[in-house]
Amino acid sequence: MPWAADVSDARFRTIGLLEVAGAIGVILPAALGIAPTLSALAAVGLVLTMVGAVATHVRLGETSRLAVPLLVLALALVVAVERFGPHAL
Repeated sequence: MPWAADVSDARFRTIGLLEVAGAIGVILPAALGIAPTLSALAAVGLVLTMVGAVATHVRLGETSRLAVPLLVLALALVVAVERFGPHAL
């Protein structure tokens, strides 16, 4: 991960924490039936994080590493749209 050399350890850990928190936030509230709106908000946060990841990979010319961030972006976007849209819980 060449981009990791350009950021501080604190920023690197913060990015990882945001990704894990977003994943947990998308799954747990809806699965447990506790404030399912939090799933939509977490999905939006995860979408924004993945937009940053895609932009970083494109900026550094790492197009071979785009598959996973784009997949997570698409899945989080579907969750956000469905939770905020007409099919919201």
